[in-house]
Amino acid sequence: MISHTDPVDDGRVQVRVHGSSGTVIFNRDEKRNAISRNMIEQMKLALSDLHQEKKVRAVILTGAGETFSSGTDLLELKDTMSDEGSQGIWCQDCVAQKELLESILRFPKPVVAAVNGPALGFAAAIVMACDVVIGTDRATFGFPDTERGLVSGFAAPLLAFRLGAGIAADRVLRGNLLNGSEALSIGIYHSLVPQDLIWAKASEIAKLQEKKSSAAISMTKKLINETIGESLFTQLSTAAAATAAARTTESAKEGVSAFLEKREPEWP
Repeated sequence: MISHTDPVDDGRVQVRVHGSSGTVIFNRDEKRNAISRNMIEQMKLALSDLHQEKKVRAVILTGAGETFSSGTDLLELKDTMSDEGSQGIWCQDCVAQKELLESILRFPKPVVAAVNGPALGFAAAIVMACDVVIGTDRATFGFPDTERGLVSGFAAPLLAFRLGAGIAADRVLRGNLLNGSEALSIGIYHSLVPQDLIWAKASEIAKLQEKKSSAAISMTKKLINETIGESLFTQLSTAAAATAAARTTESAKEGVSAFLEKREPEWP
C-alpha cells in the first residue's frame, strides 16, 4: 500500500497497489462514503502518487462497504452555510472538485470505476469522468441535487460529453435514480457483474493494459478527452461557478436542511 504523510490524510481515502493496478477506495462506510473536502485533496494526492508509480498501468476507483459514494458531504455543506465567509469557501470547494475531475480526465492511464453500490451527485460525476465503468444490480446512479436545492453542475457537461445533451438534460432535470440495468442500457455503465465479482472484473480490465503501450494509451486518452472533448474543460470551469453560486441560495439552505432533518422542503 502507498502510504501518505499529508496532514489531510485521515484514512478516508485508501490507496492500494496490486501488481500492475492501483486501487483508490472511498473509505467512509459509516457515512455512505460521503465525500468531504479533505477527501477531495486525498484523492488528488492518490492520483498523483499512482501517476508516478511506473508499474501501475491502470487505476480502479471504488467504495468501501456497499456504497460507491453518496456524493458531497451534506453535513459539511450545512456547517459551512453558517460561516460568514461561506461564499469564498464554496468557490474553493468547487474549484477543488473541478480539479479532481480534470485529474481523472487527464490521467495518462485508464481509470476504471468499480461502482459497487449507489453513486450519487458529485460521486456520479466522478464515475462519468472515468474511462471504463462497471456496475452491479445494487449500483444505483443519479443526480438528486435539485431535490436539495443544489445544481448538478459537473454532471451536465460530463453526461453531455459521454452520452449527448438529450440524456444529460433528462438525467439532471428528472433526478430520479437509475438501477444498474437502466444505467447499463443508456451507456452509463459499460458492463454489469454480480456484486462479489466487481473488483475481479475491474482488475481484469486493468490487467489488460499490461500488453499495451503506455505511451499509446496516454495519447489515446488525450485524443478522446482533450481533443474530441476540447470544450469540456471550459464547461467544467463554468460548472464550478454555477455549483458554487447555487450553494449561496436560500433554496440550498432549505433543501440541505430538509434532507438532513428527514422532512419535506418548504421552498422559498
